[in-house]
Amino acid sequence: MLLQRIPLSRPVLVRVGIALAVVLATPPLLVGGWYGWMRGQQPQTTGELTLPGLEAKVEVLRDAKGVPHIFTANERDGYRALGFVHAQDRLWQMEMMRRLGAGRLAEVVGTRYGDAALKSDRLMRTLGLYRAAEQMTVLLSPDARAAFDAYADGVNSYLERRREALPIEFQLLGHRPEPWTIADSLVWGKLMALQLSGNYRDELLRARLLKRLSSQQVEDLFPADPPNAPVTLAAELRDLDLGPGVGRLLAALPDLGPDTASNEWALTGARTTTGKPIIANDPHLALDAPILWYLARIVTPEGTIAGATVPGVPLHILGHNGKVAWGFTTTHSDTQDLFVEKIDGQDAKRYAAPDGFQPFDSRNETIRVAGQSDETLTVRETRHGPVISDLEGADVPPAGHVLALAFPGLAADDHTPEALYRLNHADNAEAVRSAVRLHVAPQQNIVYADRAGEVGIISPGRVPIRRKGDGRVPVPGWTGEYDWTGFLPSYTLPQAVNPPNGQFVNANNAIVGRDYPYRLAMDWTDPARAQRIIDMLGDRRHSVEDAARQQMDIVSLPARDLLPELLKYPVPKGIATDATALLRGWDGSMARDRPEPLIFEAWLRELTRAVFADELGPDFTHYWELRSRALRHVFAHAPRWCDDATTPETESCADIVAKALTTALDDLSKRNGSTPSRWRWGDEHRAVLSHRILSKVPLLGSMTDLSIETDGGYFTVNRGSTRLRDSAAPFAHVHGAGYRGVYDLADLDNSRFVIATGQSGNPLSPHWGDLVSTWRDGGSLRLTGDRGTLLAAGAEVLTLTPRNTGAQQQ
Repeated sequence: MLLQRIPLSRPVLVRVGIALAVVLATPPLLVGGWYGWMRGQQPQTTGELTLPGLEAKVEVLRDAKGVPHIFTANERDGYRALGFVHAQDRLWQMEMMRRLGAGRLAEVVGTRYGDAALKSDRLMRTLGLYRAAEQMTVLLSPDARAAFDAYADGVNSYLERRREALPIEFQLLGHRPEPWTIADSLVWGKLMALQLSGNYRDELLRARLLKRLSSQQVEDLFPADPPNAPVTLAAELRDLDLGPGVGRLLAALPDLGPDTASNEWALTGARTTTGKPIIANDPHLALDAPILWYLARIVTPEGTIAGATVPGVPLHILGHNGKVAWGFTTTHSDTQDLFVEKIDGQDAKRYAAPDGFQPFDSRNETIRVAGQSDETLTVRETRHGPVISDLEGADVPPAGHVLALAFPGLAADDHTPEALYRLNHADNAEAVRSAVRLHVAPQQNIVYADRAGEVGIISPGRVPIRRKGDGRVPVPGWTGEYDWTGFLPSYTLPQAVNPPNGQFVNANNAIVGRDYPYRLAMDWTDPARAQRIIDMLGDRRHSVEDAARQQMDIVSLPARDLLPELLKYPVPKGIATDATALLRGWDGSMARDRPEPLIFEAWLRELTRAVFADELGPDFTHYWELRSRALRHVFAHAPRWCDDATTPETESCADIVAKALTTALDDLSKRNGSTPSRWRWGDEHRAVLSHRILSKVPLLGSMTDLSIETDGGYFTVNRGSTRLRDSAAPFAHVHGAGYRGVYDLADLDNSRFVIATGQSGNPLSPHWGDLVSTWRDGGSLRLTGDRGTLLAAGAEVLTLTPRNTGAQQQ
């Protein structure tokens, strides 16, 4: 989730701490009263409420896990009710989401002791995400517009008519939310497009590396599956000093989260035990508490829709509608380019274009900052897009130049919300294809199936056609040689139906082969997860239960592949001998109760640093991840990287492997003792499910922390990604499958769902973290049942009425 990458400012924590200090200093009776009052501030989930604008009565039945099953006579009322329950359970999350997209975080969290929120606001204002969201409202069809309108009405009805206090975050910050708008919902899609299309950071890093390394060395750092031509800066840029300026810009740009990843596979009826398709999907994003996702089901006379929603958005992002089911993974195509623009030496308000100098489009943005004066930001745009180098200060690139970002996700003529609305209403596979052709950004790989048995995959989105260049480094903007000439037509994008082998599998690996005639990307995610899924599927038939188990698989193929190479080198006697003895008998399973995963990941972490840090210098931090492909490439084809450039000696790969193991084991011993057999992966690999404000506060931090030790690793299907550059917690599980779904087209009521935390965003709610263990251990829920069945199972019933019936009127 994007929000979690914006740390809190010191004043926020000070204010929270003062509030708690007051509570703790009061007599126990008052403390008990405060705690009781806090527990009492729960949304109303039973009885009857009037909801203005409803056309008919709506019943919201919350099951034992707090999942709302909304029974309504018409769809529009269903959207109103969804907005209402989203606001009841996740209002703070919704508030932070829209403020992030609008560039208004600093209004709430301030910047006196840290400028992360202000950096984020500057970026969002520069990119103009919220302005684009506002402009997109006019593109919605009448039916889609009615859905977004109704949802906003539901949110605002809650804000106007709630009986309970606002969530504790609002109280501690002294903040009250504004009314909800359609643009507040639409901006989430823009945020996801930005996070899932982060190629521009890679372009900046490559440009900086090319100032100190050869083209071949840069290729060594990013080895790809298909052969690539060496990456080279354009002739016009080779003499420009892109190094220091680009480094400052990389530091100035806020980190929008870890690398994104997801899994999906679809089986035809010929490959299932039911004779109908099965789809498995688990999107991987940054972990947080509460998690991004919120489960919900809406039942109308026309049908049912169930699955994963995002608070703030009226539509189901993932799931099924009783007729079709679908899942997403990110394509990782290259849909962003950085253009180096040349400023007119006689007039700084103009920049060079192929047909002469043109004026920048400029506007001023006022950013309000809590506790200090407003900041005025001047945003400039060129014919390619917004100037992002102004974020660090004028002319961060070489003097007389700026960097502009071209990205379809910034477009105002973005029909992605309409595509999702139509996908939610698709009756069959053909309707799915028709709906998603409207999708703009980010490009996604969508698997889908219908009850008739058709299975397909399609990768919709705007993919630029470049006149020249491959999109991997910044290019000159003044010549026109590298301009985009349009976008790939929808019929040329990757798509297929009913595969002969009975399966589609994608885990962010290359979606196309070498024979694909167009360029989607030059770099693809490591194919290990996809290969493991294919290995598990084999040529057998599978059940829904099989798919759910496969989602939890924890075998690391890179560990199996790389360990024989590492273990062939001699190691020092003592603890290193003990550790490698454990690894020789290991099957690559990243189990939380075993020492081998911890030893291997620590070794790989140090080996990546030992091999690459000396050549990369200050740029290594931006490169530091588990680079198993790059290391395999070094051992097989480029052993020169093993020499430490900072020493007069010439080190071999054997030297560097042993050194990295010694360093890793010394570090692990300090934290876990000197006996490797007693170490456990789970002691350091814990899912970071913590509240981004309250986790920093004494007392409340421990009360709200849902963190739990987990299996899996960076390369496993059950992904447990870490942030190696974090010296305090390099193996913490910060990124993974916050949602899992398995859809049974033979009986969609038999589909399985789970999220990582719980439905509520209130830490004192029973549904704050009641799904954590279920999620960690591979359990799931079924979103099904008629009114009678749910009532018999103990569901709470909240009746929303369009008029006052005299019962619990607010």
